[in-house]
Amino acid sequence: MGVAHSVDTRLPFGRQLAFGIQHVLIMYTGCITVPLVFGAAVGLDRATVGLLISADLLVAGLITLVQSLGLGKLAGVRLPIICGATFVGLNPMVLIAKQYGLDAVYGSMLVGGVIGIALAWPFAKVVRLFPPLVTGTVLTVVGVSLIGVAGGLIVGADPKAPSFASPGNIGLAAVVVLVAVGFICVGRGVWSQLGVLIALVVGILIAVPMGLVQTAGIGDAAWAGVPQPFHFGAPQFPITAVVAMSIVMAVVFAESTASMLAVSEITGKPIGKADLARGLIGDGLSGVLGGIFTAFIDTIFNQNVGSVAATRVFSRYVTATSGVILVVLGVVPKIGAVVAAVPKPVIGGVGLVLFATVAVVGVNTLRRADLSDRINATIAAAAIGVGLLPEMVHGMFTKFPTSAQILLTSGVTLGAGTAFALNLLFNHTRLGALARRDPTPEPPVPARV
Repeated sequence: MGVAHSVDTRLPFGRQLAFGIQHVLIMYTGCITVPLVFGAAVGLDRATVGLLISADLLVAGLITLVQSLGLGKLAGVRLPIICGATFVGLNPMVLIAKQYGLDAVYGSMLVGGVIGIALAWPFAKVVRLFPPLVTGTVLTVVGVSLIGVAGGLIVGADPKAPSFASPGNIGLAAVVVLVAVGFICVGRGVWSQLGVLIALVVGILIAVPMGLVQTAGIGDAAWAGVPQPFHFGAPQFPITAVVAMSIVMAVVFAESTASMLAVSEITGKPIGKADLARGLIGDGLSGVLGGIFTAFIDTIFNQNVGSVAATRVFSRYVTATSGVILVVLGVVPKIGAVVAAVPKPVIGGVGLVLFATVAVVGVNTLRRADLSDRINATIAAAAIGVGLLPEMVHGMFTKFPTSAQILLTSGVTLGAGTAFALNLLFNHTRLGALARRDPTPEPPVPARV
């Protein structure tokens, strides 16, 4: 028998648990932000928002388990990935809730998930059209755009708040970055791999005397909070809402395809059309479960892709352990409240390292795309520029129709779409061959005397 790939190997229980916790701490804030923002936007009370958070964590845990371990031959890419609620669906969900009601939000999400499952195999057949030129470009856009998210966690979201851009918060994040970099670069073995978790712990310990660890909500959190199916009533299916959530699912497919190919690149574990299709079915399944349990559509969290790249821990059983932890957090809100007490500057400091790692992986992937070719270099430049534009200029597309905003406000989607379309045009049609022809005529061969 051959040696098992590192993706398919199990670690000792203690290390597997530690790395699993590390993944959860990295993704937790981003995961629960979606229900928090959605609840505030549609005017839900605190108790109902708490139910949404529990449902969100439960579905994220279940989908992470499916993607890591697989569900027979039906679903799951079987790679070390963490899934959580996507921001892509947030704006459409708010608009659907205000126009049709919450029962329509989750009815359209359920149908969008079913449509996604039906389209997973056809979508997977275009995987050959995602070469390193496309995936490297998308990863670069993802990594650079996420740095702004890390910065927001460090300095705060409200410029009018007294704590905004606090030197103390920035200093705390700087210490976290230094500790993470120090352990990852200088540490050996498990100490290097656990550098992110150690940095998180050090950051929390420093944050306690600074008064940044808020424990007030822990006592109020319930010990049990299993989400009930169809909490807002029987689902409704307005055509406009169903179309909007189906578009969201298509966008999530584009993001997840790039992410799965990236993890395959990082781990050295090749994936085929069948693997990719099963991974996309996992995305669709998140829509179905989200519609039933009033949660959210999940996507692959790229900050955790960065963690896989930084720690070089490739075991999918580690992320499966994270999935179990998320399920427990989903049904025991009090534990979730403890995790939520980790200060945002600490998460932001760690995120800064991990997000930049994703960008570096993208640049490294692009090195395989022959950027000495002027057309390939131009494709990458145009796609990165277009992808970063909405991230750098917020509100750029607010005057566009809602359906268009779903696509245009996602820099990842714009970058991926641009790279995909230009690569298809110039590398898979006769136009590319014509464009690469050297217009300079060859010098005449001297006649023999």
